[in-house]
Amino acid sequence: MTNQQIKAAAEKFEALLREQLKRVDEINNAGDFLDYASLDTLIIGVVGGDGIGPAITHQARRVLEYLLKDEIASGKIEIRDIEGCTIENRAAKNQALPDEVLSELKKCHVILKGPTTTPRKGDEWPNIESANVAMRKALDLFANVRPVKVPSQGIDWTFFRENTEGAYAVGSKGVHVNDDLAIDFVVTTTEGTERIARLAYEFAKKNNKSRVSIVTKANVIKTTDGKFLDLCRKVASDYPEIETDDWYIDIMTAKLVDEKRRRDFRVFILPNLYGDIITDEAAEFQGGVGTAGSANIGKRYAMFEAIHGSAPRMVKEGREKYADPCSVLRAAVMLLNHIGYNDRAARLERALDICMYEEKKLVMTGRDTGATCEEFSDYVMETVNRV
Repeated sequence: MTNQQIKAAAEKFEALLREQLKRVDEINNAGDFLDYASLDTLIIGVVGGDGIGPAITHQARRVLEYLLKDEIASGKIEIRDIEGCTIENRAAKNQALPDEVLSELKKCHVILKGPTTTPRKGDEWPNIESANVAMRKALDLFANVRPVKVPSQGIDWTFFRENTEGAYAVGSKGVHVNDDLAIDFVVTTTEGTERIARLAYEFAKKNNKSRVSIVTKANVIKTTDGKFLDLCRKVASDYPEIETDDWYIDIMTAKLVDEKRRRDFRVFILPNLYGDIITDEAAEFQGGVGTAGSANIGKRYAMFEAIHGSAPRMVKEGREKYADPCSVLRAAVMLLNHIGYNDRAARLERALDICMYEEKKLVMTGRDTGATCEEFSDYVMETVNRV
């Protein structure tokens, strides 16, 4: 390794440090959470995304329009489509989130988003960052919240995944030092960790959740994971009525499949990468990632999304009309709760439970052996009228 290579790597690392220090200042200067009740018109942006995304988000928009028809008619709520977040447009602009798309997103208050394609090494697309990661950072959506409920198994979990730091913060900005060495970075800040921990404990307090579990790998990743664990414990001290424990990510993945132990868990706080992995595992208990929604919460903006991928193979095979809309409909439940329409959120959630698990008059198979996403959404709306 030459001195020039070491110097180039050090210069890149210095630029990353300055970028992250600037971000810390921005976090410190952020204001309070937006009060939706103070808005004359609340704007919901709908982002179709890639692959099956446009098909399923269109159905979710129909359901929202049905549930919010009076508010839309009075001008209290506006729903608008945000175009341009396809992989083709992002690749053409060589931007994870094109400037014109971000500009339109910032005109909204909450966003309902379909899946977007993230290029992998060897794909036909340029090596652009995940649109999800870019959106979370650009809108400072620091909390990824994913609920998983299976009452018959005693499962009632809510995961608070830190959304803007960790291993994903500078995931496309690692240093390829030379042919023998490449280095990526993990970012943990005091401000970023404290706010996700505070949000999780406040949720536990307001919803009568008895336990919060902090998940890290602090025994090995001592600096960043250790800082995350210490700061979460510090926040926990302000909530003595809530039991707090901490787990390493590897053993936690095992305990979630332990039928006796998993019933004890309620709320989880995790760094970005671990949260991404373990919430997909958790979603399998209620039927897979196609059944789970996800919230991304910030102080000014909030984004709600399906947690599965864009399934480009389904589109290539002409099967997108059979894509399961349940994940993005679950996200719509979370959106309705977030903006204060809790009664309608509860009705939609109950309708989904009936359609997915109880009556099952229509079944989604992803093929012509099952219902189309439009037919299933019609079934959900018909069921909403009965609950």
